[in-house]
Amino acid sequence: MTPKVVKRVQELHTLLHDHAHRYYVLDDPTVSDAEYDMLFRELQALEEQHPEILTPDSPTQRVGAAPLDAFKQVQHAVPMLSLGNAFSRDELNEFDRRVRERLEREDGVVSYVAEPKLDGLAISLRYENGVFVQGATRGDGRTGENVTENLRTIEMIPLRLRTDNPPAVLEARGEVFMSAAAFSSLNKAMVEAGKPPFVNPRNAAAGSLRQLDSRKSAQRKLSIYLYGMGELVGMELPASQTESLELLRELGFPINAETTRCEGIDGCFAHYESLQARRPDLGYEIDGVVFKVDSLSEQRELGFVSRAPRWAIAQKFPAEEATTTLEAVEFQVGRTGALTPVARLDPVFVGGVTVSNATLHNMDEIARKDIRIGDTVVVRRAGDVIPEVARVVLENRKTDTVEITLPDECPVCGSPVLNSDTEVRARCTGGLQCGAQQREAIKHFASRTAMDIDGLGDKLVEQLADEKLISNVADLYTLTAEQIQTMPRMGEKSASNLVNAIDASKQTTLARFIFALGIKDIGSSGGALLAARFGSLEALMSAEEEALIAIDDIGPIAARSVQDYFANPQSRELVDSLLAVGINFPESEVAQVEPTLEGNTYVLTGTLSVMSRDEAKTQLQQRGAKVTSSVSKKTTAVIAGDAPGSKVTKAETLEVPVLDEAALLELLAR
Repeated sequence: MTPKVVKRVQELHTLLHDHAHRYYVLDDPTVSDAEYDMLFRELQALEEQHPEILTPDSPTQRVGAAPLDAFKQVQHAVPMLSLGNAFSRDELNEFDRRVRERLEREDGVVSYVAEPKLDGLAISLRYENGVFVQGATRGDGRTGENVTENLRTIEMIPLRLRTDNPPAVLEARGEVFMSAAAFSSLNKAMVEAGKPPFVNPRNAAAGSLRQLDSRKSAQRKLSIYLYGMGELVGMELPASQTESLELLRELGFPINAETTRCEGIDGCFAHYESLQARRPDLGYEIDGVVFKVDSLSEQRELGFVSRAPRWAIAQKFPAEEATTTLEAVEFQVGRTGALTPVARLDPVFVGGVTVSNATLHNMDEIARKDIRIGDTVVVRRAGDVIPEVARVVLENRKTDTVEITLPDECPVCGSPVLNSDTEVRARCTGGLQCGAQQREAIKHFASRTAMDIDGLGDKLVEQLADEKLISNVADLYTLTAEQIQTMPRMGEKSASNLVNAIDASKQTTLARFIFALGIKDIGSSGGALLAARFGSLEALMSAEEEALIAIDDIGPIAARSVQDYFANPQSRELVDSLLAVGINFPESEVAQVEPTLEGNTYVLTGTLSVMSRDEAKTQLQQRGAKVTSSVSKKTTAVIAGDAPGSKVTKAETLEVPVLDEAALLELLAR
């Protein structure tokens, strides 16, 4: 191969990447389709003559790989977080209040970046030394699916970054979606082929991105807009979300033109209303606006709660509504025994899907809305939110409607139903003897945020329970591949993989195990707090109520739920069974710490140099202290780092002691 050929191939790479960028990203083409095709065919011919010159970032490599057998899993180096939602101006104002309070700018104005909330699929794009090497779905935020070959087919995604000095690693994040025009064209083709059309663009995009044959994905005309970065190595991180988006734009990524910077929450809501008015003309589906604190240093200071950032929120558009008839009501039994009334409806199309079931929430809501069987009702659905019966069309009410009553016995196990004045929902008293509670407990136990048993989905749990192969979570560990193979669509390999996944789940952490037990009122963050404070299962099981309540974010109700769970002989027997089959975890995920600060309450302010405020909060909580965000007369002390805010002034006014970092370290050393 001559230097002349090498030079020409490089020229063609540059020309074709540049033309694709101008056409698909900038919407400003400088050559005709015929000219582009001529250059493309020239490159193809050279690569056929000299296969050794073919590279992964060649413009010819967007489509053509052999179909995959299955998608492999990808671990995200930086978790892909979900977002909290706001549905009203008051909720958006409350979000802003929390942000300003945590940043100690109660009377100031925070700068936000507003981005359209696309109704698509979140993905990550990994580049190494400037070359696209891997693309993955969000999945559960920690683990996604490798859909690299399908993402290569999206012309808006650069195969090589537009820079001569690329970072060693860049993970760009965005949303894959299908435009209205592409969706219309796809459905027309589906109907002509005698196939059912897709219900909405999001479903079409999801189905297209998960095609095992990338050639089929290429026919679906997917689009993408980028909204942020994850892992970044070899390049300085920008100071703001605005600068991050500008950097991504310079590197060749498409950024939504509707993205803008807003000053204060009033500016955010004004932009929200403007975008809502223009929503029908955008050419693609959005279901709200995402607002992010612009400063990345302030984002880091605000941190996260569970799997959602404190520095961002999605303000959703009003829900779509439709009218139908409520034909019947059934009561579903949840993991903790709570009975939820579910409306069976005359099917109606609303919010992009056909709805035949909707939640009625609880008996108080039914009474408040005066809902009866046979009523004409308005059904509401917003995005992925479960459809609900919003209200009754009273003027259409007939004389033969039937009042909805709470059953005296559990519809599954026949145990008495307890309707307590202290709880919103009535509950089945059958506990682990109730088949519905057993099944829901197993589904929860196997979920990704609990024991993370890959391949054990809800449907398979139902099938295994129907065949009486499992009745509680401990039974999972006695299943054999031969038993699993008898289930529909479970071959020898799938059964073997599931048995291996169940066995692998025995090695877990105390925090996951606590959450997996399904203790009422204890979520994943509560499990982590309990694990951090007590360090061992034995210590937790024997914990006094006072010690539980002393943990910040574990209130009296949650503390009582923990004690009730471990006081129940059935629960203790189940825990013993799980330990007996080999489930284990580090007895001390964090060093067991004496509660030397129990009964004390602290407030953290300013920037700490020896550790982050979140780390300081965790260490204080491990020692039994409460950490709050506001100063009161009950505050033991305010711990102030550099550039403290108004909390120090308030502490001095209330004569609350103010400690520096040296004093904090002394507290933690006790």
